[in-house]
Amino acid sequence: MKLCTAADAVACVRSGHRVFVHGGAATPSALLRALADRSGELRDVELVSLHTEGENPCLSEEAAGAFRANALFLGAASRKAFARGDADYVPAFLSEMPALFRDRVLSLDVALVHVSPPDKHGYCSLGVSIDIARAAVDSAAVVIAQVNPRMPRTHGDGLIHHSMFQAAVEVNDPLPEHRGRPLGDVERAIGRHCAELVEDGATLQMGIGAIPDAVLAQLTGHRDLGVHTEMFSDGLLPLIERGVVTGRHKVLIPGRIVSGFVVGSQRLYDFLDDNPEVVMCDIGFVNDPDMIRRNPKVVAINSAIEVDLTGQVCADSIGTRMWSGVGGQMDFLRGARLSEGGKPVIALPARTSHGESRIVPMLKPGAGVVTTRAHVNWVVTEYGVANLHGKNLRQRAQALIDLAHPEDREELGRAAVGRFGRF
Repeated sequence: MKLCTAADAVACVRSGHRVFVHGGAATPSALLRALADRSGELRDVELVSLHTEGENPCLSEEAAGAFRANALFLGAASRKAFARGDADYVPAFLSEMPALFRDRVLSLDVALVHVSPPDKHGYCSLGVSIDIARAAVDSAAVVIAQVNPRMPRTHGDGLIHHSMFQAAVEVNDPLPEHRGRPLGDVERAIGRHCAELVEDGATLQMGIGAIPDAVLAQLTGHRDLGVHTEMFSDGLLPLIERGVVTGRHKVLIPGRIVSGFVVGSQRLYDFLDDNPEVVMCDIGFVNDPDMIRRNPKVVAINSAIEVDLTGQVCADSIGTRMWSGVGGQMDFLRGARLSEGGKPVIALPARTSHGESRIVPMLKPGAGVVTTRAHVNWVVTEYGVANLHGKNLRQRAQALIDLAHPEDREELGRAAVGRFGRF
């Protein structure tokens, strides 16, 4: 490999370039720090990424003008820059994001990636984050690698020969870790309700956070579950260790866990390293609804910021304030709906941490509809489960009011009467 310092590696970046930044736990922090050091000489460098872990010095207020994020999904760093007016957001389904690079809709001048050291054949691995990074590497004019022996070597689409790198920087840094918080009564109740929807032999999709962890904790008595998911975290490990996850009934890549990226603890990264049980794939494949539907009994569990009385789901903004992104929610909810015996699920607490109802008469002004009322089927809160499939607007409203906090139901009922008449 063409080894050099981080400063020399990013010297090829010019003003006006569009630069891909590897995301999640694969965020190339050393390269970003070196790039931020050039903020005094660069202007209008566009940084394209999914969410990145840790601080991104290129998105600090001091670096404004030199760099501007064009985020495909807002994380903590890009969210702050967006709120200041120093970043932009591209709404897109996660399944379609690789094509943005391959079709030159967003042509890339440079890609900054974080990889494992090369094996004896010269191949490095994109490790914990294949997602859209594979397409970025294939599409960028210049690829710069941060090479780290702590990056797990994963099986699947992430193998890249070192000859593709125009420059490489060696580091020995721990990957960012995400540790789940203790589960509360609300999350446990939601987990129990969701687990009741999961049959033996089902294929699971769920992400990171308290609700996915709560659901997984309730599945220890299940049998022969499969996993085909855009991402997963530590909550899945106990089910794998207990033999609950076998993938025996999956049609697409049976017997294997299929994912696009992983964020979690060092224990999870150690589990991934050189593990043929896990296949890490391009997100255009993982999130393709036509691929998802091939597996039986797909249960896709996603969350929301709020749900209105007709079933419209806002999952990316709080009113006009952008919070995250469209991501893969629609990909998996549609794929699960088309799967034989599949169940698309929206799971959320009935109230926010500030005591506001998340079942609402209407979405906040400016809120985005990530999942339409026609796509929503199962909705779960700590108060129960509602299946909206085939229900008219009046029936949906009643079913959703029953899922709200008891203190919010009377007001929601009045709003439903005002909207739909006799109720």
